[in-house]
Amino acid sequence: MKTLSDWLSHLETAHSGGVIDMGLTRVRAVKEQMGLNPECPVIVVAGTNGKGSVCAYLSHIYTQAGYKVGTLTSPHLLRFNERITVNTQPVSDEQIVASFERIEAARQDVSLTYFEFNTLAAVDIFIREQVDVMVLEVGLGGRLDAVNVFDGDCMVVTSVDLDHQAFLGDTVEAVAFEKAGIFRSGKPAVCGQNPPPESLRRHAEEIGAELLLNGRDFDFSVTDNLQWNYRYRPQTSEAKNRNALPIPALRGAYQIGNAACALTALTCLNDRLPVDIGAVKRGLLLVENPGRFQVLPGRPLVVLDVGHNPHAARALRRSLINLAFAQKRTAVFSMLADKDIDTVLDTVKDQFDEWHIAPLDVPRGMSLEALQQKLAEHGITRVTCFADIASAYRDALAKSGENDRIVVFGSFHTVAGVLATL
Repeated sequence: MKTLSDWLSHLETAHSGGVIDMGLTRVRAVKEQMGLNPECPVIVVAGTNGKGSVCAYLSHIYTQAGYKVGTLTSPHLLRFNERITVNTQPVSDEQIVASFERIEAARQDVSLTYFEFNTLAAVDIFIREQVDVMVLEVGLGGRLDAVNVFDGDCMVVTSVDLDHQAFLGDTVEAVAFEKAGIFRSGKPAVCGQNPPPESLRRHAEEIGAELLLNGRDFDFSVTDNLQWNYRYRPQTSEAKNRNALPIPALRGAYQIGNAACALTALTCLNDRLPVDIGAVKRGLLLVENPGRFQVLPGRPLVVLDVGHNPHAARALRRSLINLAFAQKRTAVFSMLADKDIDTVLDTVKDQFDEWHIAPLDVPRGMSLEALQQKLAEHGITRVTCFADIASAYRDALAKSGENDRIVVFGSFHTVAGVLATL
């Protein structure tokens, strides 16, 4: 009997040595063989950044409203189980292993990737748990992502920018077309970016999806540091306009925009899944999504941010500027070799006085030498090198006073290396 750890070790290399292999043919064949056809509403969430936060808002609000909600997200920080949750709680090893075994029996000679197993297992578990709503986060892109074999009742694209260019294309329009692939005819498609890329708008129009744009069909305004207002313009009833909402527990200047996208999805499904204003407020206050501009309690101020592309770097910089003055600002940093480190460094380098760097112990991690060279190219000279991220963080903590700030960022793996030490 394989343990979950055995299964994950196997899946990391089982399909073409673990490489990313986009496409729906394989996963659709196994989905149909297993009869995985959700009967409850399904919300599909894509976007360059912000999709994990939108999933977190939806999951917590629906849970507070008394619904049973199944949520698929990726990647995980510490445990694979974080990817598959019911009412925001990770499911057990036993549930995942049992689902993997059902997938293995059904796939016959069809080879599946790690993420395809992950996606099928999540929906299989949610159906068996008889959830009231599924929230499915796209892993990569949208059109050819495994999640896209499931038809959504409401789709969300949070933002569109360059990332994963090898798979999604090297222009924003190309990336947007891939993300718009989750849209469905006659179904609401929420877009947090306005104006939207033309390819996304055109695709929605061509297939007859109901495109809902931030600033046109819904909008929000921040009244003060404690409250914000949300409006859904085509409707005027109280259910569609939620005023005097508490500022979300998730930190970062961009988070109210993510929350507005989530509330629009809630509004679109309100006839099938009514949600009262109290559940909305409780969900906004209780929401958790580790590593998204996460501020740890205590002093010095420590921020954990999984942002790993230029769009996320710009958001991180805006959020850091909004923080109180810090005497010394230390970056604990590492990135994957296939990411746009030049633009990220150029965007945030003015926010730090010192840099603690270390390689990531994963195949795509940048070497210490490559990291050093990149920082030097950007004129960053106050750099200390470490064997691993945990050591870099511990040293930064030991050398920081209560008026200083430490920011851990650059990759999910960078943040995970610090969370593991906490």
